[in-house]
Amino acid sequence: MSGSLRIGIVGGGGWLGGAIAASLLNAGLVRPHNLSLSYRTQQPNRLSGCFWTTDNQQLASRSDVIIVSVRPADWPPLAIDADGKLVISVMAGVRLSQLAEHHNTKRVVRSLPNAAAEVGKSYTPWIGSEGVNDQDRAAVRAIFEACGAQDEVESESDIDYLTGLSGSGPAFPALLADAMMRDAVSRGIKPDAARRAVTAVLVGSGRLFEKSGECPADTVEAFVGYRGTTAAAIEAMRAAGFDAAVRDGLAAAFQKSVNMGKEHS
Repeated sequence: MSGSLRIGIVGGGGWLGGAIAASLLNAGLVRPHNLSLSYRTQQPNRLSGCFWTTDNQQLASRSDVIIVSVRPADWPPLAIDADGKLVISVMAGVRLSQLAEHHNTKRVVRSLPNAAAEVGKSYTPWIGSEGVNDQDRAAVRAIFEACGAQDEVESESDIDYLTGLSGSGPAFPALLADAMMRDAVSRGIKPDAARRAVTAVLVGSGRLFEKSGECPADTVEAFVGYRGTTAAAIEAMRAAGFDAAVRDGLAAAFQKSVNMGKEHS
């Protein structure tokens, strides 16, 4: 499959579409002349050798796989006849049935990469319609493994939930980092030093988890069992409602994804 696919990315001029395109090229999954990208106003000055166009139907006609990477609010007026081809959506909330009807194909996939696609570290859950065949599934896996890790999930409800959990990407670690930095600065730590300390904590932790494969709960309980300063911090955060705040946030994101699908029905 390597290099043989003809892929089109509607919204390839945008951030996520461009990140996916760069990952596909870096992985050798598609050759530049077989990669079509659409933009709305000004052609981006990157990804040379690719086919750029403002005509989304032209993009679809010269592609075997069509990736739709636009804001959900901009999707309803997007008139693309896929003519039975494989369509992969990276939009939150838009249902398989809606994609199939709107783009005239039974071969549709709903997925949600996150911002880490830019550095090849995205996690992408996805689900295919009944019309998606084994060859389609192999293509989807290859596309999203080029961007990081992927899983085919069992239901669209799983996608709705993971829209909040993994689709938010670095937003949640950034929220934690911001709170930690604000507290450090309020206690007299210089902002540059606080930023470096917090960044090192998050990046180092991520790499350790990736290397060890250890369950996060085991790591937490190991620190709690040591009964040191980290245990004191964990217990205070839990007492202040940390677990409940995370649960409520993920529930809100899940409901937002469900509601977005209803808005487009």
